[in-house]
Amino acid sequence: MPIKHDGVMIILSSPSGAGKTTLVNLLSKLDNFEISISHTTRQPRQNETHNKDYYFVSESEFKRIINNDEFLEYAKVFNNFYGTTRTPIINSLNKGKNVLFDIDWQGADQIKNKKLDYKLITFFILPPSKEVLFKRLSNRHMKDKSIVEERMKQFDRDVLHWINYDYVVINDNLETCYSKILNLIDAEVNNGSKDYDRDFVRKHIEGLTS
Repeated sequence: MPIKHDGVMIILSSPSGAGKTTLVNLLSKLDNFEISISHTTRQPRQNETHNKDYYFVSESEFKRIINNDEFLEYAKVFNNFYGTTRTPIINSLNKGKNVLFDIDWQGADQIKNKKLDYKLITFFILPPSKEVLFKRLSNRHMKDKSIVEERMKQFDRDVLHWINYDYVVINDNLETCYSKILNLIDAEVNNGSKDYDRDFVRKHIEGLTS
């Protein structure tokens, strides 16, 4: 994809279980795209690696970084802190790298409010239905049904923030969703035509929240 000059900031947010991390990982394989690595106080999941997937730190270390004003954004999500430090992001953007953010709506709002001098494109990823979301979360947290219940309750709150994003994309098929995001990024960067139906999105969200 021909993206020139300074890099572009691309945010993907979603309720837990909608597939944003998988999409971010796919996009990161593109030439000149990289993932911003977040700091977090939560414990690593299976197959997650320190310095690759996250910087796993203590809560005291996280708060030290907050006090030093080093975060571009940070938030507390499900009783754990997550945050992205500013300097590595700015350095990558200045080198022409396109930086992908796998963050929630709180972090997205903070980055938008920073009004940095770089192009920013924001995506909110949604599941095709609550039933599909429940199945995905159940497969991820098979041993702890209380986590699934908590995530489903949080979904009803998180989905309300869709209105603050440039685009909402429904992840009913991973390849289709990926292609849709890729085409919208290309259209944004190169001033092309956009295949996007906001009325369809609004009706889908009404179905999810009714």
